[in-house]
Amino acid sequence: MKHKKTLTSIVFFILGLIGLHAQENTTATGGVATGSGGTVAFSVGQVVYTANTNASGTVSQGVQQPYEIFTLGVKETELNISLKAFPNPTLDNLTLQISNYNNEKLLYKLYDMQGKLLNKGQIVTQQTKIGMTSLPTAIYFINVVNQQNKKIKTFKIIKN
Repeated sequence: MKHKKTLTSIVFFILGLIGLHAQENTTATGGVATGSGGTVAFSVGQVVYTANTNASGTVSQGVQQPYEIFTLGVKETELNISLKAFPNPTLDNLTLQISNYNNEKLLYKLYDMQGKLLNKGQIVTQQTKIGMTSLPTAIYFINVVNQQNKKIKTFKIIKN
């Protein structure tokens, strides 16, 4: 029994040592240096650095990996308008009010909970009335979109 206890202790000791090899590099310090020419992130204290490259790609060993962020695409201009929908909940008519309206062509689209398009129309003034008298009591969604069908705002409307 004593021999079995000693053997078990040795096995657990060896298994404990395996985990000690996980941390091979320690970084003494690091940080970010900023100047008029840009920003550089750095780490000090890493002794070994290797990079393995093949046809599939590159794998770099190390504490700190460089990366670049590129923004691709067309610069989009934001609309500086404010949209409100009232009264909510509503019984008959809903009013869409737009502030800072710059005469850009906007559309509204009224959907039910299943995503079915029920009504749509063009917003031509700062206050647009949407008739909801014929609709049953339910929850609806109104999307305000621009000419390119880009969603500007979505309202959740409760019809009593």
